[in-house]
Formats: sequence, structure tokens, C-alpha cells
Amino acid sequence: MSNWLSRTELLIGPDGLQKLHQAHVLVVGLGGVGSFAAEFIARAGVGTMTIVDGDVVDPTNRNRQLPALATTHGQSKALLMAERLLAINPELKLTVVQAFLTPEKAESIFEDTHFDYVMDCIDSVTPKLTLLNTAYRKNLRIVSSMGAGGKMDATQLKVGELFETYECVFAQYVRKRLRRYGVGAGIKAVFSTERVQRDSLIMTDGSNFKLSAYGTISYLPAAFGGVCASVVIRDLLGTPIQMHQRPDENRRKQKEKAKKQQRDIAKKNE
Repeated sequence: MSNWLSRTELLIGPDGLQKLHQAHVLVVGLGGVGSFAAEFIARAGVGTMTIVDGDVVDPTNRNRQLPALATTHGQSKALLMAERLLAINPELKLTVVQAFLTPEKAESIFEDTHFDYVMDCIDSVTPKLTLLNTAYRKNLRIVSSMGAGGKMDATQLKVGELFETYECVFAQYVRKRLRRYGVGAGIKAVFSTERVQRDSLIMTDGSNFKLSAYGTISYLPAAFGGVCASVVIRDLLGTPIQMHQRPDENRRKQKEKAKKQQRDIAKKNE
């Protein structure tokens, strides 16, 4: 291994470095969460990566996204991140997909490639559901970032089962619709237990699958990206991850809601 990873080797040892070097990680979404997550796992020594994003840099991205600079407006996020990742590790085996994730694109990405981990950093519901459903059906390990908008306290980030998340409007939408696909336990989620600041919500023009957006602060999406990267690296190394569980009262309400949804679906299918 190159000496640029010497500090990492001190922490995880040569065998750990080798595990990361041999791993192939898929990162979908290169915005505020995904751009940092992708960089963090590249700097950890992951040897093969596939990155996916069809968007270009917008001026409003500059408050939180790694590739967003005053000099990069209108440029491909995927290509900007590819250049940055290869500058970090020129030996990185990197596949770049400049596309938004449709069901067809998801199938083509997974068709001939095995991924050791899938990082879902998508911030719009429909493509996120496509990725999670596809990766889940293929029995792949997944970490999914929930909503970073409308929140400011990085100390309230948690890692837990997707269906154990709470205090996140975005996660609520995702959970509800994934159940309709028959998706169950097994997806790790990074989420915040902080109450969302609902007065920071704005409606958008609906482009890129988003009808609305919450205000964001510079550091919080990066913090989400760091926690997502931590989950991937620790899982690849076989290090135990402390999973946060929903408080008892919240869990009871969630189970009741889930049962009601299942009854409603059963009635529709009668």
C-alpha cells in the first residue's frame, strides 16, 4: 500500500487496508451528503467505486456541496467528483455514471456488477425508492441517508434500521412507500432525531423529482455523509455498529400505523 494510507493503517492494520482496497462501493447522489461520503470512503482506501449523479452544479448548492464552487456552476457533479477522487487516489478504479436514477438505469447499473456496499445519498423520494428497492432485492448491504434539511444539530445524528427512524418527514415518506414494495428489515439508515424547522420549507418547480425543499446549513449534510461513510467502512471491516432504536412509545405508534397500512393494502387487493 502507498504511504498516503499510513495513518489509516495504524488504526485498522494491513488486513483492514486490504479489505477496503478489495471492496467495490456504489455511491448514488453526489450532493451535500453524497459528495462528502464519496470522498471519505476514497480517503479511507476503498479500491473500487461507482458514482452516480445526473445533476449539474447550481449556485444554491454552494452552501453545502463539495463540488460546488463559484467557478463550477453548470458543470457535472459526477465529473467534478471523479476528478477530485482520482486526485486523492490515482489508483482508484472508478466508474462514473452521469444519469438520474430511473428503474431502467438502476437495473443496468446492477446488471453485471457486484457491489460490496450501496450508499444511498439521494435527496428525492422516487429515485431513492428505486435504488433501495433494487438493492434490497439483490440482497446487498445498504446505508441510506435520510433528511438533512430543516435541521442544525449534528450531535443528534443516529444510525438505525430504516423502519426504526423517527422525527424525519423524509424518512416517513420513504418507509411508507417501501412497505408497498414489500421491503423489510435490513437497510441501515442515518437520520437525525432533531425536530425539523418546518418554517424553512419552500416549494420548488418540481425539477429533479423534488417538489419542495427545506433550508440547509453548511455542515449538516457533510455530517450525514461522514456517518454514512463510517457505517460502510466499519461494516466492510467487520466492526460492530451500535444501532439506535426507536423509543418505546414511538415504536408502538409505528407498529400500529404499519398494521393499519397492511390492512388497507389487503382490502384494496380483495
